Amino acid sequence: MENPVRILHVDDDVALARLLQKALGRRGFEVDNATDIESALQRIAADEVDVVVLDHYLAGHTGLELLSRLADVPLPPPVVYVTGSSDASIAIDALKAGATDYVLKTVGDDFFVLLAGAIEKAYRKARLQRAKEQAEAEVRTARDRAELLLTEVNHRVANSLALVAALVRMQSGAIQDPSAKGVLAETEARISAIAGLHRKLYTSDDVRSVALDEYLSGLVAELDNSMRAAGHRMRTALHLETLHVPPDKAVSVGMIVTELLTNAYKYAYPKGSEGEVRVIVRRETHTEAELLVEDDGIGWSGEGKPQGTGLGTRIVRSMAVTLGSEIIYLTDRPGTRVSLKLPIEADGAIT
Repeated sequence: MENPVRILHVDDDVALARLLQKALGRRGFEVDNATDIESALQRIAADEVDVVVLDHYLAGHTGLELLSRLADVPLPPPVVYVTGSSDASIAIDALKAGATDYVLKTVGDDFFVLLAGAIEKAYRKARLQRAKEQAEAEVRTARDRAELLLTEVNHRVANSLALVAALVRMQSGAIQDPSAKGVLAETEARISAIAGLHRKLYTSDDVRSVALDEYLSGLVAELDNSMRAAGHRMRTALHLETLHVPPDKAVSVGMIVTELLTNAYKYAYPKGSEGEVRVIVRRETHTEAELLVEDDGIGWSGEGKPQGTGLGTRIVRSMAVTLGSEIIYLTDRPGTRVSLKLPIEADGAIT
């Protein structure tokens, strides 16, 4: 070993202490003696000890009392418990109380050989354990720092996207062409969908996942306000079960909902009339959930030429591919019903 291992021998037998000090000293250990629990605790608190060799029988006490008090000491040294008693219950009690090893005291050099081996084993084990704890602490620190930085990035991205959306909105207000205004409004909605995700991430305790119900609720509320301001009148109903989604998956789901709702606002019901659009997220099985956007309007089966430019339909299909799924138009009842299957894990997280 690079440096002598510092041993604190706790025993009120001074003669045995001197003998043990010489025997272990010849093996390269640095040994000191404490005759009572209080002085031993003072040495340990001063961080002057690598391994404690603790005798069971002390004047008016037992080593078990010191083991009990070591439970309150931060980073206590390992303890090798020693006694001349052959009572196995003593060894069991010592190990349960926190001793690293146990050596039966015998007459002759065998005792010192066994004790030296137990000390080296306890010392190496303690060093490995502390190195492991330090590495884990460094990993936690690095992870916390990375999450803090990611939160700041999401904050800045959300602010930047909100600024871009505001610029698009200002541009829309500066033109007169209704068709161009509609295109810009859709562009603003798409930008806002992504901005809302980043806003959700920087206000969340966990930047690795998004609560889909909370994210979609905020997204639909913003979209509803925007579309109403553009003159579209419709009621939106949400029925959302709690699922947790990785951020990249949440972007895809958010874009799909944005496009389908936008189309519903524009085309589901005859101009000037009102109706309802429902956004539903529900578990189908233990391994699959369904996203459903439906209305009771004039209906579209997904076939033929879509109204408008068709860009929204292409975006929806592209986002579905990123989720490992496909868009299905259900025709079992009036209106437009669009379904998307989402694979989930047992804890409700979308994979």
